[in-house]
Amino acid sequence: MTATLTGTAPAPTATSPRLSRWVLRLHRPALYGWAGLVLVLGALLLALRGPLADAAAEAWRQYDACAGERCHYDQAAILRYKDYYGYATYALNALPLLVAGWAGAALTGRELESGTALLSWTQGSSPARWLAVRLAVPALAVTATTTLLYLLHHLAWNAGHGRIDTAKPWSDRWTFHAGGPSLAALTLAGLAAGTLAGLLLRRTLPALLVGTAVAAGVRGLTEIALPHLWPAVTRVSTMDQGFTGSGLAVDHGMVTRTGAHVPVPECGSFESCQKAYAGFTGYWNTYHPFSHYWPLQLTTSALVLGLAALLVLGCFLALRRLTGPAGTRAGRSATGGTTA
Repeated sequence: MTATLTGTAPAPTATSPRLSRWVLRLHRPALYGWAGLVLVLGALLLALRGPLADAAAEAWRQYDACAGERCHYDQAAILRYKDYYGYATYALNALPLLVAGWAGAALTGRELESGTALLSWTQGSSPARWLAVRLAVPALAVTATTTLLYLLHHLAWNAGHGRIDTAKPWSDRWTFHAGGPSLAALTLAGLAAGTLAGLLLRRTLPALLVGTAVAAGVRGLTEIALPHLWPAVTRVSTMDQGFTGSGLAVDHGMVTRTGAHVPVPECGSFESCQKAYAGFTGYWNTYHPFSHYWPLQLTTSALVLGLAALLVLGCFLALRRLTGPAGTRAGRSATGGTTA
């Protein structure tokens, strides 16, 4: 069929519930795929919290109890826990990129490229309402499921913390984002990034690539900003003690005789290092201890949600540019005046 927007758009008659059901029906394959992914990851995280963690902890107990050269312990359980924990953690960290690619390719890019969006606007749904529903429905699903997954991941990490020698520390960046609300915030930012890419490019593949790249850029900004989002702790130690304190590293260096904090000098041989260190009295280490975990999580989430809000604002500005203030130029802007 062909539809041309030459006059005023029809008065909206579709209600938000109808639009929501239409979005769910239109993207049913993606909904089923997401639900399946959440179920698989949830089951894996429950296993990591229970039998896999217990088996690995028992294997480490056997290993630590070994006194002789020949030691019998369940090495397979340790490696199994390590591998499955890595799979689950990396998969959770990839969710924001996955959502960004889907939002750019299918949620907006494909609908604008094929003319489905224009058809919806001519049948009683205003462009602003069309966009609002397409952001709200996936956002609700993403928030609910990623919240469940990060809670399960945090429980799985707690089950191995202090019991499994090779368990990742809380300061590991993959573990940090997989086990806290920053995962939900990053995924929402990915949704907004992909949607904006689709509105700007109006092509499926370019929107997928650009949306994923922008989501990766948001993640990169959080990596740079994270150590500086909360006041860090600095510990000074003597030359005999070495660096003290562990957690999320911020900076470290040497203490001079005047008390100044300077970077660690570069030296090659043992003799040159002895000479370089001769004027120092100790070490300093600036870091975030484990007690900063939730403050860092909440400040990181607030930062990312702020970026997501800016991306959502950009979505509506891009839509306004695409359709015009009254939504009467959508056809000519999107498809040259017609849609088939």
